Amino acid sequence: MSEIAILNVFEGIPDRRRKQGTRHSLALCLALFTLAVVAGNHGFLSIGDWLKSHSQQLQELFDVKRLPSYSTIRRALLNLDYEEYSCRLAQFFEITPMRGETLALDGKVLRGSYLLSESNPHSEPHKAITLVTAYLVERGLILKPQEVENKSNEITAVPKLIESLALDGTVIAFDAMNTQKKR
Repeated sequence: MSEIAILNVFEGIPDRRRKQGTRHSLALCLALFTLAVVAGNHGFLSIGDWLKSHSQQLQELFDVKRLPSYSTIRRALLNLDYEEYSCRLAQFFEITPMRGETLALDGKVLRGSYLLSESNPHSEPHKAITLVTAYLVERGLILKPQEVENKSNEITAVPKLIESLALDGTVIAFDAMNTQKKR
């Protein structure tokens, strides 16, 4: 593979996929996913269409004979450490909140991240991936998300995210769901 900065960003992130049959590196899958999302593609089918329509240019750019399919990228994302992924992107783009900025927090389900069908022999059924995201309002940038644990909701993830950011002088805004008292 050629020397591309976005690939170097993701080198060393633990790959939790099965080693048997793994054809594409996790760094390549994450780089393509990131580029597809930045290009405005939301959902794995849209990402797959984008990969197909730009396959020749992407193969030349990344110096590979074959690109991973959207389902390969989806499988790579299923067991990804999202905190490390977003931290690396934030460091790559040098994104840090500044004093006086507004940080908006909100939980979202990743569209198309669930698989309900039990008839797919290549993947086990699983619930959708839910993340609480920190958004820098003034600059329109996203900071590291906090993954919501299975069988939980964003109410438990927001305090962890606020604590991990531990910012002095930053205004934090969130929706009414997160104004509940401790149980």
